[in-house]
Amino acid sequence: MGGRTLSTSWTEIAGALLGLIQIVLLVRRSVWNFPVAMAMVTLIGVTLFQARLYGECGLQVFFFVVNALGWRDWVRAGGGAGPVPVRWLGWPARAGWAGLTVVLSLGLGWAMARFTNAALPFADSAVTGASVAAQLLLNARWVENWVLWVLIDVASIALYRYRHLDYLALLYGAFLVISLIGLAQWVRAARRGDRVAA
Repeated sequence: MGGRTLSTSWTEIAGALLGLIQIVLLVRRSVWNFPVAMAMVTLIGVTLFQARLYGECGLQVFFFVVNALGWRDWVRAGGGAGPVPVRWLGWPARAGWAGLTVVLSLGLGWAMARFTNAALPFADSAVTGASVAAQLLLNARWVENWVLWVLIDVASIALYRYRHLDYLALLYGAFLVISLIGLAQWVRAARRGDRVAA
């Protein structure tokens, strides 16, 4: 696999630390979670590119844009967001999202296997495709987004450990805990018909 460069280690550690800071800011609903997230995904993107996990690297570009839009929206709203309803998808919509995620993941995996030197093209693309779907479901406040994030976090931990990206694996362990908490809270809110904060 070859040795890891100093810059790779530095970007991995710094990205993981910023990720933990971003989680705390997000839990507090601080508008500053967005610029921290943008810095985090930039550093993680560099780390993943050097590890030849191109799908995951490209996903960081997606997250950078989504966080920039979120930052703009939260600033326009006065620095915070009000409560939003949470709801469940119906079974036909779940099947549609699952099918779309599989098609996106397989297509991206095929392209990376054929046209790049990606280290693990189909594992990488599965995480990437599911992450895009989960982010879109999260933006729409569907409860199922948390189920996807839990699966993504578990797969990411395994993928990063396999590629010796230990700090990223630890970061995704923290994300897994947050995703489980988010799932439990949103399930309770959806069952009660409550509204939860964005």
